[in-house]
Amino acid sequence: MMRLGAFVHETGQHVAAWRHPQAHFHSGASLADAVEVAQTAERGKFDFLFLADTAAVSLSGTPESRGRMGKVVKFEPMTILSALAAVTRHLGLVATSTTTFNEPYTLARQFASLDQISGGRSGWNLVTSNNEDDALNYSLDQHPAHADRYERAIEFAEVVTGLWDSWDEDAFIRDKESGVFFDPSKLHPLHHKGKHFQVRGPLNVGRSPQGRPVLVQAGASGTGRDVAARLAELVFTAQTTFDQGKEFYGDVMGRLPRYGRSPSEVLVMPGLYPVVAPTASEAREKYDYLQSLIHPSVGLAVLEHTIGVHDLDKLPLDGPVPEMPDTNGPLSRQRLLLDQARRDKLTLWELCLANAGPRGHVLTIGTPSQVADEMEHWFKDGACDGFNVMPAWLPGSLTDFVDLVIPELQRRGLFRTEYESMTLRGNLGLPRPISRFHADRFAGAAQ
Repeated sequence: MMRLGAFVHETGQHVAAWRHPQAHFHSGASLADAVEVAQTAERGKFDFLFLADTAAVSLSGTPESRGRMGKVVKFEPMTILSALAAVTRHLGLVATSTTTFNEPYTLARQFASLDQISGGRSGWNLVTSNNEDDALNYSLDQHPAHADRYERAIEFAEVVTGLWDSWDEDAFIRDKESGVFFDPSKLHPLHHKGKHFQVRGPLNVGRSPQGRPVLVQAGASGTGRDVAARLAELVFTAQTTFDQGKEFYGDVMGRLPRYGRSPSEVLVMPGLYPVVAPTASEAREKYDYLQSLIHPSVGLAVLEHTIGVHDLDKLPLDGPVPEMPDTNGPLSRQRLLLDQARRDKLTLWELCLANAGPRGHVLTIGTPSQVADEMEHWFKDGACDGFNVMPAWLPGSLTDFVDLVIPELQRRGLFRTEYESMTLRGNLGLPRPISRFHADRFAGAAQ
């Protein structure tokens, strides 16, 4: 069964989404708009709603480009997802949260709480922050190095998952007559001491209804792939072509045995930027219309942010894309887009246009049948387990996908018609994790 997430930004994926005449006017600042998006995704039987996040407003580019940006305000993810938990019943709730500018105990507590509030529907998208502006809001003068961020992330995740195992599922007795509230033998302090963190534990939130929140990871560099194979249950990735997607899928699955894991424990879900309409010509018109709303200064500024470079406005728009040094920010995305520019012989402005919507993810434009064909090809031919669908603008592009593409996928038997479970893990078909403290006991018994 194909898995689907709705990956949403405040106004939509496209850089000019906010300018669409029917786009949400107060996106990023309206609970009502967020509720509409979540309930539309649940109506379409999506596995989860996935919120992107950064902790900074970019001051790069020119004053003109900054004033034209539509993605500068947003709700803090855990806050808005807690609100959305109350107005949805089955939809998973995945929040992006960085290991670079957080502490493990705080993050573990937040996601465990969201899981309790939602009845087992939370997921943590682990990122190391590829936005260099974030560091400036956390008492740093510059962004930590790529390798250092990943080293910290691995230890961070080990601490978080250990804290999520603080309580056995049957630890709480709550016997009013005897006065016993919980069984002390089923409480497990962590006593972690590592290079980056010292955390005693235990967590003061009970065990997750789904065992643990689902751990999502986004990263496609060599280090990112290793982290995915080691830790992730769901891998979010950017791939432009089917061949790239298949290579990535095979590579990540091939790394799993190093960490004692099997393919049944991991889902790979690349981003998909669909533009769909009843006819192919209408779909192309929709795509071209949004492209026409891109102001040159915005297109350049967003490309700079996506590939982690500066001063692109000093280059001719109709000239070739030059070689660029590796960024300390979004390294895998930089390489992906520069490879696309070389492969397709794009000018700088053509790369800006290509980046404006998909930003390195799969682009498909056409009828419901054509979009479903592309998705089926990737799914059946070994490039993915599903997709993170990235609506161009909200709410219209998500509504189009739910009303046009979902029925076609269901007709082909590729996607559910009803939810299978009340938990995110259950709907994704992921195994329920065994507490590390129980696993240690089993290992000791086996020896």
